[in-house]
Parts: sequence; structure tokens; C-alpha cells
Amino acid sequence: MKTNHLNNPNNRANWLKSPVNSGALRHYLIDKGSLTRRLQSNSQQFSVKPICLVQAKALQDEAALLTLKPQQYALLRDVLLVCDGTPVVFAHSVLPKRSLRGEWRGLGRLGSKPLGATLFANPKVQRTPLSYKKLGSHHRLYKRIMQLGDSATMLSGNAELPVLWARRSVFSLNKISLGYAQILVTEVFLPSVLKL
Repeated sequence: MKTNHLNNPNNRANWLKSPVNSGALRHYLIDKGSLTRRLQSNSQQFSVKPICLVQAKALQDEAALLTLKPQQYALLRDVLLVCDGTPVVFAHSVLPKRSLRGEWRGLGRLGSKPLGATLFANPKVQRTPLSYKKLGSHHRLYKRIMQLGDSATMLSGNAELPVLWARRSVFSLNKISLGYAQILVTEVFLPSVLKL
């Protein structure tokens, strides 16, 4: 996989180029390899728990990164990455319809298969540099996590709602016959990931 600097996600909605003051999470946040592979190697049992798969409008800053028009719908996929029975990462992906053709036509039907494994397996896939953000309780993805049934467990039973670190990047594939395909992947790290 190559890094693509053409579509830099750091300019949108106050996402950072570096995870400043991210503490013990820093080594997870800056790792440019496959998060799926890393979590698999740090646990006895790894699984993907599908939460939501829906055609909807992306967040405004997500749509801008993918050059989607405000009225365009995309496939939004939310999953939990689970290690040894404990959710450790909430993953949110935006898959524009135009990207779900050719080599990527099956990405909308992954179910409990990890998206990362598919993306990192293809050497033709390029990735923009990672960008980072502290998500507070007002952010839509944070609210989405709180709507899940076991949010108290995922947030380590804290009386005070913690700030959650997220990272994101755009994966792209130049399909010779179908044009340029892009997918945005955002990973929100839950406090439980530090117990691995």
C-alpha cells in the first residue's frame, strides 16, 4: 500500500496532523499498518460486530474529503472491533456508490469481515496520511457509540464521559476501466484498547 498525499484530510473540521497529548494511545494512533492485523496479534479471539449498514448522507467534512455533493448518498458502515469479547475500536466507513464497483464491488457486503484486511491486501490501494481528532460528547460518532447497548462497558464505566481519540484516512484505488474509487475510514479508540 502506498501513501497518497494528493487528498490531505488534515484541512477539514479541525482534524490534526499529529495526535498531540494522546498519551498511551499514541502508539495505536500513529501506526500506519493494518489495525485489524495488530488487534488480531494482541488478542486470542478477534471479531467484527456489525452495527449499522445504511445508505445515508455523510458528515459535511467527510463528504468534502470524498468530493461528494451535499445531496449525494453513500454507504455508511459502522462496526465494533472486538478483542477477547471486549469492544476496543468503533470503526466508521463512508463508501461512495461510485467506489463500490470493480475490485471493490463486494465491500458493501462484508458483514462481519474486516474492511482493513481487504484494503491492506491490495498493493494498488493508496492511503492518505492519517489525521487525528479528540471526539467530545457533542460529536456525531461519539453520540453513535453512546447509543450502543454496552456503551458503559466500552467507556470503562467512567462516571465522567471520556474524550475519545479518533484517526481517519482515505483509501483510494485507481481502477483503470472505472476511474478513481475512494473510501473514508475513521477509527475511534475505546479506553479498553489500552488493556490489550
